[in-house]
Amino acid sequence: MYPAPPVIRTEVFTRIPDQYRKAGQLSKERLHAGKGTLATDSYIEGPSFDRDGNLYLVDIAFGLVFRVSPMGKVTLLAEYDGEPNGLKIHRDGRIFIADHKNGLLLLDPGLGTLTPYLRRARTEGFKGLNDLYFASNGDLYFTDQGQTGMQDPTGRVYRSSADGRLECLLGNVPSPNGIVMNPAENLLYVAATRGNSVWRAMVLPDRSLTRVGLFVQMSGGSGPDGMAVDQAGNLLVAHAGLGAVWMFSPHGEPLLRIDSCMGRMTTNIAFGGNDNRDLYITESESGCVLVARMEIPGQPMYSHHA
Repeated sequence: MYPAPPVIRTEVFTRIPDQYRKAGQLSKERLHAGKGTLATDSYIEGPSFDRDGNLYLVDIAFGLVFRVSPMGKVTLLAEYDGEPNGLKIHRDGRIFIADHKNGLLLLDPGLGTLTPYLRRARTEGFKGLNDLYFASNGDLYFTDQGQTGMQDPTGRVYRSSADGRLECLLGNVPSPNGIVMNPAENLLYVAATRGNSVWRAMVLPDRSLTRVGLFVQMSGGSGPDGMAVDQAGNLLVAHAGLGAVWMFSPHGEPLLRIDSCMGRMTTNIAFGGNDNRDLYITESESGCVLVARMEIPGQPMYSHHA
């Protein structure tokens, strides 16, 4: 066992305004799947920054996409029949959304429209997409979670190559969720939420995966959700249901715990701010975005590269 890491606390950056909240309107599908209650009025996820410092968010429960200014002003960009879960911005400016209901989508922020990019794999429907990550060469990694878990460990991890090839890299994950690579891009991390663990795979020069193993075993809460990496290669993991974000060294040692100042559903994270040292956290229970100041800057996303 490792000693308990130091703890820091977040503060609230912004809150989804009341006008965009929808208490009592949760769909029967989500209720039957155990995803919220009629008291759920907002469930934000998918934080990602554009080059201008605007933060993009999605609301899974109600099919909403928001843009948040650097000052914290929330603007509704889109409302549609879907369940947007993850969002990342390509370096060419395209905004990709992993939608649990509709597959991989592209958002036009000016028109507020969403168009299909990838609805299924080789005529087979997805279980329910969750999160996504761009490698520096343009390869898009994404997770297909659905209702998988310890009772059905068949969640999948895909890679959509920059040249258009789609490959299923893993097909045995109990609830694959957040996904990210280390700075050298020779390791792939996958949050296995229902296994309450983070998996790590070695990425070979031909981009195949090998030596897939359990990197960190966690406990409590709902399990690991969204993840990010800093420039030192430390892995930051949002622990949904526990109200915390953990920082682990590249060797898996717990270095820091970041506690929520609001609810316990700390679902996803993104580095931002002028020096990329502010860690923004979606707290889905309260519909708030939290922020904590970090010592080491975050690894720049593919969308930020020149």
